[in-house]
Amino acid sequence: MAELLTQGAAWGVLLTLGAFALGTFLQKKTGRAWCNPLLLGSVFVILFLRLSGISCPDYQASAGPVSWLLLPATISLAAPLYEQWEALRKNAAAILTGIAAGVAVSVGAILILAWAFHLDRAAAVSLLPKSVTTAIGADVSGELGGIPTLTTAVIILTGIFGNLTAPAICKLFRITEPAAKGVGIGSAAHAIGTARALEIGPVEGAMSSLSIAVAGILTALFCPLAVNLLP
Repeated sequence: MAELLTQGAAWGVLLTLGAFALGTFLQKKTGRAWCNPLLLGSVFVILFLRLSGISCPDYQASAGPVSWLLLPATISLAAPLYEQWEALRKNAAAILTGIAAGVAVSVGAILILAWAFHLDRAAAVSLLPKSVTTAIGADVSGELGGIPTLTTAVIILTGIFGNLTAPAICKLFRITEPAAKGVGIGSAAHAIGTARALEIGPVEGAMSSLSIAVAGILTALFCPLAVNLLP
């Protein structure tokens, strides 16, 4: 069966898009926030590979074109940022400080967990860049001695969690300022969280888009320093 399914060169792309489309359909049908298309799509792909006996490397090789689109998709988030350029210019200092604080808290939290639970060094390094896009986080992890595949999995889970919980967290802590919402979501949950920020509002989406880029740069700078503090 695995041989038959993998005969086509683009079967991995079709499987990925089909799983995501099914997840989107279920989310619209149920109206439940936890029915996130990315989460459901990932589950569907995993189940399909397990049941069909297709290996993960074979799937990754065939689905490669989808991964190649990750960087252009991230860069395209500059469009809403451009539309809200005036808001960014007026609040640049507060926004950049907020992003830096978000990155510091993210990296600091992993350091605390590493010390508290005596995490293996490679595992701890893999968790440090959890709040940036996979394109940046996986490279940072690999350069510092982490496990890029683990980093990718944690980044995706972090993004999904942020996507699902962002509105509730903003409501819980009474965060009403649109720019503050966007900075918080983008700094903590990268592109997947930004998708939710764009749904909340244009300012939230623009600030979240900015946070992805700045948080990625700051994380790449902070992580090498944080590695020296690991147990």
